[in-house]
Amino acid sequence: MDLVALSRLQFAITVGFHFLFVPLTIGLVLLLAIMETLYVRSGNPLYQKMTRFWGKLFIINFILGVVTGITMEFQFGTNWSEYAKYVGDIFGAPLAIEATVAFFLESTFLGLWAYGWKRLTKKAHLFSIWMVALGTHLSAVWIIIANGWMQHPVGYVLRNGRAELTDFTAVVFNSYTWHMYFHTVLSSYVVGAFFVLAVSAYHLLRKQHVEFFQTSFRLALILALVATVGVAVTGDLNGSNAARVQPGKFAAMEALWDTRSGVPMYLMVVPDEGREKNNVEAAGIPKLTSFLAFRDPEAKITGLKDLPPSERPPVALTFYSFRIMVALGIYFIAMAALGWYLDRRKKLLDSALYLKMVLYSLPLTYVAINLGWMVTEVGRQPWVVYGLMKTAQAVSPIPVAQVVQSLIGVIIFYGILIAVDVYLLVKNAKRGPAAVTPAAVWTKAANAAGLPAEEPVK
Repeated sequence: MDLVALSRLQFAITVGFHFLFVPLTIGLVLLLAIMETLYVRSGNPLYQKMTRFWGKLFIINFILGVVTGITMEFQFGTNWSEYAKYVGDIFGAPLAIEATVAFFLESTFLGLWAYGWKRLTKKAHLFSIWMVALGTHLSAVWIIIANGWMQHPVGYVLRNGRAELTDFTAVVFNSYTWHMYFHTVLSSYVVGAFFVLAVSAYHLLRKQHVEFFQTSFRLALILALVATVGVAVTGDLNGSNAARVQPGKFAAMEALWDTRSGVPMYLMVVPDEGREKNNVEAAGIPKLTSFLAFRDPEAKITGLKDLPPSERPPVALTFYSFRIMVALGIYFIAMAALGWYLDRRKKLLDSALYLKMVLYSLPLTYVAINLGWMVTEVGRQPWVVYGLMKTAQAVSPIPVAQVVQSLIGVIIFYGILIAVDVYLLVKNAKRGPAAVTPAAVWTKAANAAGLPAEEPVK
């Protein structure tokens, strides 16, 4: 592999590992805030017990996720220095705001929340978890603002051989950013909801802490219903936006080679130039792609052949990632709807097959959300900044051997962290609502990640 491919692989592995933690953080913190709100408003100790239990799992995921995120941004200086020099004036601002404002907000209030159960009033403690939720969502905002600019650059001028910021407001309110943001956040809610559903299903199958986990299941089920439908809606809007702003990506998503009108939606076919010659068009849904892209069944869509060969994204990976992601999204909607039906009919506890399906569906949520990013990032290639800078121009001029060595180190380091995270999550999830405080879990998780942590007050 050459320097560009190795550098891309290393960054993909780094981001991929980190993103195993992010969606659960975003999805679970909202449920935590809702649980504690119910406790403060009702005084029901069951909701407090739920908040403490799910809070322990949230803290484990959060702390180890922080460690995986620290090294990620260093790669802009080590592996992508040409990119950093070219767009650092624009790209650096959102990342700086994320670190100094959003992350500071969520981490500070998470510390208060973890150690403040007996030190803060109920309302002050509740305020803390909502501030954690706000900070978590603001972190996602600024990260996606940076990525959205790479997808659809706005508010800049090319000067002195680099892109310089001219309109910060245009960057913040970039339409591509907000299509991505709502789709990503709702997808994270799906991960968080199915995490709670899966852990609850594990205990319900064993008839353990039935009231506790049945109540948790119902709360997560509401979020799952809303989020899965929301993902479908925002995904449709996101795809339509990509058709207008990134025609090459959309053509790869649909494996469309020839520019044409009234384009059908193909299901699962070999995405090569010979498709039409092989007479598989009958397998497509007539005119559906044109309608979804521009809300016009006769709309013309640009094909890959109208792009220079050097500017065409990888077709097969984009095409199949998109379709598998959509299929999983439909599956999650069906699972949430079925769960709601069974619960309403008071048949949930007797539906062992459904509970097992929920339990084993959890990994699929991570598959789906990462396939979404696969479509987003692979479909943008060969551009690192769409239409401005190609990936091959952005890489640092360093020896291939150095990238190989650091890649091996990244895989080992992140593999250990993932193993620790899975071990701690599984161990504490199986234990159930035991009498262990979030503060104690904070200390243990921080020590496991090699971070300093205050010993909790007994």
